Amino acid sequence: MEWELHDTAVQPRVLIMVSTAGHCLNDLLYRRAAESLRIDVPLVVGNHPDLAPLAAAHGVPFEHVPADAASAGPTLAGPTSAGPTLAGTDPLARQRSEGRLLDLVGELGIDFVVLARYMRILSPELCAKMAGRIINIHHSFLPSFKGARPYHQAHAHGVKLIGATAHYVTADLDEGPIIEQEVARVDHSDSPEDLAAIGRDAERVALARAVRWHAEHRVLLHGRRTVIFR
Repeated sequence: MEWELHDTAVQPRVLIMVSTAGHCLNDLLYRRAAESLRIDVPLVVGNHPDLAPLAAAHGVPFEHVPADAASAGPTLAGPTSAGPTLAGTDPLARQRSEGRLLDLVGELGIDFVVLARYMRILSPELCAKMAGRIINIHHSFLPSFKGARPYHQAHAHGVKLIGATAHYVTADLDEGPIIEQEVARVDHSDSPEDLAAIGRDAERVALARAVRWHAEHRVLLHGRRTVIFR
């Protein structure tokens, strides 16, 4: 038997990683400010600079770490300093950048990482080193509607149910242990844009629940499954 004892008064330190969609980041930072999500967020990392103003509005430092391996280096916004790029297409660049990510995790005392619509694939090596400590969110159409414009694909197929899945990240893309899922009914009157908006709402809710349950140590990993102590 393995057991752990945690002080619930201590807020876990969370690194949030983003790309260009801000709905999940905004929701997490709002819940943090409202104290309905008891986490400490010392840094937001983005592979695009788009969400720096959003992080700044919530008083959280932002670091731009470009995904382009040829880029000159990071752009910082806020009082923190950190290092270079994350997940370039060049294997050596990705190795260097993911090494820096692990450095950040150590330097900032990060307990776990949240991919809040971070649109880059992490290496199997990083997934293994951070096993059970990276949470991702994606639309529940996977694997039915892969690739670009999934909501347009879903609209074309006349789906009646859409949703989102929050899960732990593993080397198997979007197939890690599921923590939470949220669904909503739709019909023929909903446009692709409507589906995308409903999907964003589902993503926010599912991710917030997953992060809260993990932060409160309510999730037990059991092979490919999770047990949630609500």
